[in-house]
Amino acid sequence: MTEVRIAHTSDLAAATLKAARVLLHDAFEGDLSDHDWEHALGGVHALVWEGAELVGHASVVQRRLLHDGRALRTGYVEGVAVRADRRRRGLGAAMMAALERVVLGAYDLGALSSSEEATTLYAARGWRLWQGPTSALTPTGIRPTPEDDGGVYVFPPAVPLDLTGHLTCDWRDGDVW
Repeated sequence: MTEVRIAHTSDLAAATLKAARVLLHDAFEGDLSDHDWEHALGGVHALVWEGAELVGHASVVQRRLLHDGRALRTGYVEGVAVRADRRRRGLGAAMMAALERVVLGAYDLGALSSSEEATTLYAARGWRLWQGPTSALTPTGIRPTPEDDGGVYVFPPAVPLDLTGHLTCDWRDGDVW
């Protein structure tokens, strides 16, 4: 039986966190840095279990995004992956549905940075492509992030947004988006 469970990082056993990290490492074909893993922690995780086996992971963590003179409390989605042999079965959509409920109940908006492979999933669920320039609020000021333009999606916000305007994320080590 397949089951989606949600839990805060603080409520997950060390063995579950280890299994999630291994799953992400494998799903991203070894391209998971320590920073990437850290970015997925400290929020709510959606975990897909088949019996005692973890086959899917996604999380939402709080970040601040700056847009149009406002700092927006944002539910930022991280670490979305389904084990390769379980893909295309609706598990990613099930995890996103669980996290979208969290976003809608707790944040001004949702946001994420998508791989090319996942854009269809997010667009089909109502996530909208950010069309304007992106940047990061770094320790030395705001720095444009043109390499991330065209890859950031936002989820129906509780506040009006100009999707062609500037969007700035808070600073963090590793990939900022």
